[in-house]
Amino acid sequence: MNQLVLVSLLPVVLLIAAGFAAGRLQWIRPTAVKDLSNLIFLLLTPALLFRTMSKVRIEQLDFKPVTAYFVAVAILFGCILLVKGLNRRAAVLALAGTFSNTVMIGIAMVGLMYGPAGLVILLTLVSTHALVLLTIATLVLELAVAREQKLGLGSELGTAPRHPVTTVLLAVKNAVLNPVPLPIIVGLLFAQTGLVIPEVIDRPLELLANAFGPLALVLVGVTLANTSIGGYLRPALALACVKNLLHPLLVFGICHLLGVGGLPMAVMVTASALPIGANVFLFSQRYKVAEELITASVVMSTALAMVSLTLVLLLLGRFA
Repeated sequence: MNQLVLVSLLPVVLLIAAGFAAGRLQWIRPTAVKDLSNLIFLLLTPALLFRTMSKVRIEQLDFKPVTAYFVAVAILFGCILLVKGLNRRAAVLALAGTFSNTVMIGIAMVGLMYGPAGLVILLTLVSTHALVLLTIATLVLELAVAREQKLGLGSELGTAPRHPVTTVLLAVKNAVLNPVPLPIIVGLLFAQTGLVIPEVIDRPLELLANAFGPLALVLVGVTLANTSIGGYLRPALALACVKNLLHPLLVFGICHLLGVGGLPMAVMVTASALPIGANVFLFSQRYKVAEELITASVVMSTALAMVSLTLVLLLLGRFA
């Protein structure tokens, strides 16, 4: 098992390290990061997701592992809100503790570790991950904003509170119409027709899809090289431990309770052990709360992931 862990993680570590070195040496300057990120998310990601799901029949998908994942997420999200209270900061921290980087790191890593079969399981989760979590987070944040404004707080937001129904509809729209779930849905719909992508189109899609994993991991390293965690080391480490360690332990336990095992459980637990996703930072910016802490936590969580994922893989090897 130790050798399997090493073989699975070493390519990930080396690619992130290569990106870190490129960032430090200024081969990829901070001003270019946004363009590189757009290339990955707007071109490579849709190509990979559409091509993968265009060969999957609906009856092949198993939503039981995804259910186990979201039960664990609901428990952890709710517990953080209970401890911290119903406010913007608590909602953002709850999102940080439960929202995995399933795309930039998760797809690349699961593809390397578990192959096409594992990738289909992960994409079943990815297809609903952002939709469910970002919709819930938006609703909770908007309710918190409305509550704070009613109490005379949160004036820095400068926006009028929305009606809850408007909030939910807007959150669903924003979660669906983006480069992650949309190509998954379109790919699945295409697969149900029984058609096959023509070779002249499939070959370029394959080349773009193959470029996703290495470039995404290199971008993670570049981002780490250009980000400082400042004076938020301890709280960022605490939040990273919740995300990288507590989250997968909870998913592991729920999977056992619901009878989910084998490859599906391995993929769900691995997904939950991934670092905090970048969308959390966007939410902290949008709602002007805990921005420095979330930035530091994303960096700390990503750096800690190499250790936490190793521990998770060892756990899966021993108890799966």
